[in-house]
Amino acid sequence: MSNPVRSSAARITRTNRRNRTSSVPDRRRPVGLTSPQSALARAHAAIVACNDCARLREYCITIGRVKNAAHRNDDYWARPVPGFGDPGARLLIIGLAPAAHGANRTGRMFTGDAPGGSGDFLMEAMHAHGFANQPTTRHKDDGLRLQDAFIAATVRCAPPDNRPTPREIGRCERHLDAEFDALPNVEVIVALGRIAWDATFRLLARRRGIILRPRPAFAHGALVRVPQQLAVIGSFHPSRQNTNTGRLTQRMLREVFARARRQLGS
Repeated sequence: MSNPVRSSAARITRTNRRNRTSSVPDRRRPVGLTSPQSALARAHAAIVACNDCARLREYCITIGRVKNAAHRNDDYWARPVPGFGDPGARLLIIGLAPAAHGANRTGRMFTGDAPGGSGDFLMEAMHAHGFANQPTTRHKDDGLRLQDAFIAATVRCAPPDNRPTPREIGRCERHLDAEFDALPNVEVIVALGRIAWDATFRLLARRRGIILRPRPAFAHGALVRVPQQLAVIGSFHPSRQNTNTGRLTQRMLREVFARARRQLGS
């Protein structure tokens, strides 16, 4: 049975720096003549070229060279992974980081896990509510298209043991900022896991000048409405650890995307 959806009301504090709020652009209209596609292309070029975290780069390259038995004949991407989806998306999904033999191999978020892995689990729920055109995500050329949705991550390189350090998370914030700034229509953010949840509220503080005190507590199904027509929904991450143990069921994840759909009003 799914956990009850919680709604969190937190006190909202504007930053005391007057120019911080005024400098935040109206996200419903393009800045100058820059299109979302052009802005995303620049953001993604910077992500792929990033070498800020030596530990992560070394790990990804090593995994791509050593590989595993199932993918020994594959050419691994082994570089930082940009987000993907609809440039006009109203729904932004923020995950943790690429999987070592998933996105680090294929170069696309939540893509390339074994059948029934975290990517398929996520895509099945998204497909059920019209955010994806198919319920599976196996490789970059599998025909998957996201509809009114975009998938990003807190960290863009696969971390050892799926545990990025706080410093690595901080260094990667600029990439999440750039993708968020390039998506002018975002109304709902789904944060997959506690790390992504915390990253989302830091993102809103940096890019929107909105600080919630106390910061809303993470819970599966938690819903937080903030100004500027935004809502944040929490979800357990669809990792094997969570799905194999029943901590996260397909029904629970589908309810998260049902809530996102209701928030969008269509």
